[in-house]
Amino acid sequence: MQRAILDMKNLITLISATLIILGFYGRFGLGNMFVFDLSLIIATVIGIAPIAIQAYQALKVKVISIDVLVTIAVIGALLIQNYEESAIVTFLFLFGSYLEQRTLKRTRSAIKELTEMAPESALKQNAAGEFEEVDVDDVDEGDVLLVKTGAKIPVDGTVLTGEGHINEASITGESVPVSKMNGSEVFAGTILENGTIQIKADRVGEDTTFGQIIELVEEAQDSKSEAERFIDRFSKYYTPAVLVLGVIVWLFTNNVELAITVLVLGCPGALVIGVPVSNVAGIGNGARNGVLLKGSEVINDFSKVDTILFDKTGTLTIGNPEVAEKKFYGDDMDEVLGYLASVERESDHPLAKAVLQDIGPTTFSDVDETEVVKGGGIIAKVAGRRVAVGNVALMEKENVELNETVRKDLKRFEKNGNSLVLTAVDGVLQVLMGIRDQIRPGVKAELQNLKKLGVKNLVVLSGDNQGTVDAVASELGLTEAYGHMLPEDKSAHLEKLQSEGQIVAFVGDGVNDSPSLALADIGIAMGTGTDVAIETSDVVLVNSDFSRLTHALGLTKVTARNMKQNITIAVGVVLILLAALLFSNWMNMTIGMLVHELSILVVIFNAMRLMIYRRRNRNVNANATVG
Repeated sequence: MQRAILDMKNLITLISATLIILGFYGRFGLGNMFVFDLSLIIATVIGIAPIAIQAYQALKVKVISIDVLVTIAVIGALLIQNYEESAIVTFLFLFGSYLEQRTLKRTRSAIKELTEMAPESALKQNAAGEFEEVDVDDVDEGDVLLVKTGAKIPVDGTVLTGEGHINEASITGESVPVSKMNGSEVFAGTILENGTIQIKADRVGEDTTFGQIIELVEEAQDSKSEAERFIDRFSKYYTPAVLVLGVIVWLFTNNVELAITVLVLGCPGALVIGVPVSNVAGIGNGARNGVLLKGSEVINDFSKVDTILFDKTGTLTIGNPEVAEKKFYGDDMDEVLGYLASVERESDHPLAKAVLQDIGPTTFSDVDETEVVKGGGIIAKVAGRRVAVGNVALMEKENVELNETVRKDLKRFEKNGNSLVLTAVDGVLQVLMGIRDQIRPGVKAELQNLKKLGVKNLVVLSGDNQGTVDAVASELGLTEAYGHMLPEDKSAHLEKLQSEGQIVAFVGDGVNDSPSLALADIGIAMGTGTDVAIETSDVVLVNSDFSRLTHALGLTKVTARNMKQNITIAVGVVLILLAALLFSNWMNMTIGMLVHELSILVVIFNAMRLMIYRRRNRNVNANATVG
């Protein structure tokens, strides 16, 4: 019975409004007070039913909610035969609840739109080599799928054959189609605007980028910030305090109507709804624009960040380095390069891939007794020879002689901004390679935008040599640069800054960044980074678009400001109403409830402005269109 009444709340609101109109028509149109009183009494009784049920449910769990205050106030108004106010207050409360739910649905529209974008079927290649339509849940990793023009990509995968242009707005927030060809990576939920392609499924279901986005946004919207938890605690004590105040007013004044009016005016509706709706709207905006904010608490902390630490490779740089310079010190280089390629083939490090690409076709040998030296490189047995591949520290550990000529070469390579890869065979240096990565396009401008948003310190921490790191920092205008940093060194530096009172964000993409991402006040992972980096972070920049970082910081700042505005509006309305009750003669229960419901709508519409937040000029200015 209770469930049925609550499900009919919107219909009850409509009936209540109709009865109130009928009552006033009876009084002023027909001059019939009986019709007036009867209509308003019925409207009150019908209207108070769902409110009283909600009040009862709250009291069962020992919570004095707003519904309790309204129920007591309306029953009191009925007892003193103030039918006009009892009916109107009930209707306004129900109508306000209806409008509140309608507008809240709009702030949650981002997750609804994401869910609707999820692909439902796929064309899967069967054993006969033909493609048949199957449910997307029946697709497994390794399956070959066909995607035609206008269709959604059903999984994360790699293009096997064909070419086309894909709209990746659901993943990156950008509607400009991206060209895809053999070997290109594609994402679930994106749309093939033209062309026909075959893809191999790499990640399916919830493991796809799109599936993770939906999961993260759902979790974030259900989370609560410290501000929300404070307001929950505040309301827990505030609402009973209003009830006590109403009783005290009645005892001292013997004025039941005044006491009831205090209950109505003291309702903290806008205060309870103001912060959650701002958070939901901010998280929804981020999801639409390639920024995943993992919860309401992240918004508050990120908005206060004054120092951002960056990993270099894959974060400030593209992460696809190439050999820029090399120097040979031995004679039989073909054999040595074969040993080097054999060792690097065992690694998936970006520098190893660059070395292999530079060497090209060669003769590979069996690799035995491989030892990975943390922060140094690799030592292995190749064709019975001891081969060490890594940085200067590894060479010194292996007692490899670095003569004056080599030292000069090292210094020159470092000055040119290279990462150094040295190769020694049986304790003798044979090869020096200088490898450089390309700066991500637009990074310099976005770093300047971060400064405009109030970030004081921009620092790069890298395992590369100091010369390389300094070159990158100089080019990008960073505040500080630190090279030769092991993962534990990065974490230690981060903790040192935190101990000095700085609020620190860390941006990275690799497994070695995970400790720092977890320790930072805000951990920010590039979307194409490793799963563990994304898992331990607070913010994910989808598709590794660096411009999303500026959008994310700007968004959290306007969201935090929006929360404060809503709290001010809510508290201000209560104070003004109580002051009007004490110092004027025009304030009554109906006006108070009307103002309360309007204040709830004001904070909701104020929060909804966050849904359209964007920076005015992404490359020049980071100011917001929402204040």
